[in-house]
Amino acid sequence: MNSLYENKNKIIIPFLMAAFIGLLNETALNMAFVQLGNDFGKETSTIQWLTTGYLLTLGILVPVSAFLMQRFTTRQLFIASLLFSISGTIIAAIAPIFSILFLGRIVQAIGAAIIIPLMMNVILLVYPINKRGAAMGKIGLVIIFAPAIGPTLAGVVLDRLSWHWIFWLCLPFLIIALLVGLRFVGNVNDVQKVKFDVLSMLLSTIGFGGIVYGFSISGELGTFFVTEVIVVVLVGAVALVLFGIRQMKMDTPMLNLRVFQYPMYAIALVILLIGMMTILSTMVLLPIYLQKVLLLAPVVAGLVLLPGGVINAFMSVVAGNLFDKYGPTKMVPGGLVMVLISLLVLRGIDEATSPYLIVGMHILLFVGLSLVMMPAQTNGLNQLPRELYPDGSAIMNTLQQVAGAIGTAVAVTIMSITANASSSTDSLHGMVHGVQNSITFGLIIAAIAFLLSFFIKNVREE
Repeated sequence: MNSLYENKNKIIIPFLMAAFIGLLNETALNMAFVQLGNDFGKETSTIQWLTTGYLLTLGILVPVSAFLMQRFTTRQLFIASLLFSISGTIIAAIAPIFSILFLGRIVQAIGAAIIIPLMMNVILLVYPINKRGAAMGKIGLVIIFAPAIGPTLAGVVLDRLSWHWIFWLCLPFLIIALLVGLRFVGNVNDVQKVKFDVLSMLLSTIGFGGIVYGFSISGELGTFFVTEVIVVVLVGAVALVLFGIRQMKMDTPMLNLRVFQYPMYAIALVILLIGMMTILSTMVLLPIYLQKVLLLAPVVAGLVLLPGGVINAFMSVVAGNLFDKYGPTKMVPGGLVMVLISLLVLRGIDEATSPYLIVGMHILLFVGLSLVMMPAQTNGLNQLPRELYPDGSAIMNTLQQVAGAIGTAVAVTIMSITANASSSTDSLHGMVHGVQNSITFGLIIAAIAFLLSFFIKNVREE
């Protein structure tokens, strides 16, 4: 039994390494937005596309992962994912202009779109239900810690080197993950000759892509209420409705929507989406605030965000073990109380706020999120039957990335609208109010998650 457990760990380690770098790349460039804007002569609303485009690609491609996990072996998908990630990282590292950098980000995201749901599915298949909490705690470490630590690592790099080195330093870890995976990753899934439905893929792309794109251009335009934004979002919404109808009528759907018949899965999904919106919007707002309002150097701003990320890494593993013992019913509401307190304090920050207060609230925020994300996710997936694991993982990961992209775009848009409403002579005050209003949005959606958390039941006890 011990040797079997060790083999499971060896299988999971390269997945964790690859997914960590993939999710680190979601936010690592946020700290470089100011430098990138200066280098390329672009506004923040344009530079944010390096993050939003990455998330948009994940949102479009992750739905296909359920099909890929049925059609191809675990090993084939792992290798393909790493090759995309390595290629995209090299393209981004050598990018001389903004468009090449953006291309590299898209190729990187293709790799991440494969590896993240694949890793989730592998854990569901190789670990028994009473051991999944600890295993998913490792995933929680990756899903929350990687985006949280991204700005910190980038800040340290930018203090001495150019933004290109953010990518060069990621490259060796991806190569090591590939080599370790070639040694240990085997096939844990059953391959089936399922048919690829082109219309489903088209509707999925238009749907998820339209919604994310619509919210993203709102950041560039500085408002939600323009024809371009409204039309694109409506087209995306209609395409998603048609996608859902088609999936329900197909014998072998691209995504099996029967997962929503399981209430704990549905509740967990909504809480996860809110958590991801909070994480990624905060990871955009705080680096901008620390550099533009408090006038901190990138390395100092990164160090301000470091303790929250480090403590979160520890807490993710602890939360996994706690989940195996106690379940989610107390952990999730308790974690959301911490999130609400931290956001309530952060919405009052201004140009006189001490960086130490930011450190404390950032720690509290991510400790709370570590007690929310993994327990909710594991409990929701545990309620699904084995045959729905690929679909449940794919839907959960797809919508988390879409929610992250929307959260990022909404945060930047609210900040832009508020800043633009202020006079040109009081731009700093407008920036402060913009950050405050964006955090208020996060506070409202976190309150919704808190109310939902009281409906969670422990699946194992059922």
